[in-house]
Amino acid sequence: MAASVGDQGVSALTNIAVVVFAARQSTARDFADFAVVYTVFTVLLGAATAYVGQALVLRRGPRTAGHCRGSALFTLAASAAIGAALLPAALLTGGGIGGGVGGGLAALGLVLPVVLTQDALRYGFSVLGRPQLALAADLLRLACAVPALALQPYGSSPGRLVLVWGLSAVPALLLGGALLLRATRGAPPAPLRGLLGRQHLGRRFVVEFGVGNAGTQLAVIWLGVLADPLAVGALRGASTLFGPMNVLFNATTGFGPPLLGRIAGPRRQARATALAGVALAGTAALWATALALLPGAAGRQLLGDTWSAAAGLLPATGSQYAAMAVGVCGLLTLRVLAPRTTLPLQVVFSLLSVGLLLGGYALGGVLGAAWGLCAGSAAKALATRLRIRALLRPPAPPPPGGTAPGPGGRTTARRDAAPHGTAGAEDGRGAGA
Repeated sequence: MAASVGDQGVSALTNIAVVVFAARQSTARDFADFAVVYTVFTVLLGAATAYVGQALVLRRGPRTAGHCRGSALFTLAASAAIGAALLPAALLTGGGIGGGVGGGLAALGLVLPVVLTQDALRYGFSVLGRPQLALAADLLRLACAVPALALQPYGSSPGRLVLVWGLSAVPALLLGGALLLRATRGAPPAPLRGLLGRQHLGRRFVVEFGVGNAGTQLAVIWLGVLADPLAVGALRGASTLFGPMNVLFNATTGFGPPLLGRIAGPRRQARATALAGVALAGTAALWATALALLPGAAGRQLLGDTWSAAAGLLPATGSQYAAMAVGVCGLLTLRVLAPRTTLPLQVVFSLLSVGLLLGGYALGGVLGAAWGLCAGSAAKALATRLRIRALLRPPAPPPPGGTAPGPGGRTTARRDAAPHGTAGAEDGRGAGA
């Protein structure tokens, strides 16, 4: 568990450092273009994680090692194909490997197989029970990425920064690949066609990712490409400052279910996650306060020219992360009590967040967009708590005699069972996983 948490922390720290150093080495305009490209990468990374990684960690049996190797090879081939498809998109947005969004997309297409495959290896090591190997590879990536970006001259183009960032992951990819081959030596290969079949669980996970996260990210990309790239730079800069909160959120969703399973009774489980949500929300508020009190000189050391725009968004972004804390813990509760209830919530409130983001931008520019995201997160948090309250509501008492009128006035045995996967009693009878 320590190695898994450490690896997650190192990976998050690498992502934060990449954005911070890119902001320091760029003008505000160039960082805005870089932020658009990096948001495209974030969407592709999330989709790859959902399709390959989340399905891989559910694998069991004697062919698990072969599936780990097959998933890495599939990611390499699929990311190469997607990278090749990004080149026409780069031409449409203008530019070769140089300045602007087009140059950044062209560079991303070249390095995409490196960065996605290196990340996919982490899930293979997790399945094999060797997270310390993933930690070693991710430490090497952090050690290469930070100095590589720090050595770039001020005013570097988005394309150059993306190339340097992507190529800095090559040593980690080589190390991780060698360690994976060694850990799976002698294992029978798993056919790659299984990853394209209709029964592959990754298809469902990609849908959940698409409605839960990618919609908002795509709306941000739309703002950058068709409206104002500076807005994307400011939003990316502000959210990067809250990177430590993302680590806490990921740890909560990753290790929360088994810990909740040790608590007897759904009501006690709901109380535990509610307290965790309050604690995380308080942490987000304290972190936002600390950032707001940061001197301007220190802020510019972090984000360079982007600091002035990002600093104005800190109240909205801090409020958003406080609401997200409650929503994350609420969704965690629902995944334990009634897993089938989370997808409809994700669909409805992700679409609402996109609408509030775009509506806020239309009414109040980038600050309005930030408050729109905050409103969407608050609405989702409220909906999760109301859904939990409905699940835990005690069933209506049966009429005298234990019967209830059925169709046509007939009396039938009454069934007041809790919903599938839930329980209505404090003592946990009937609680599902």
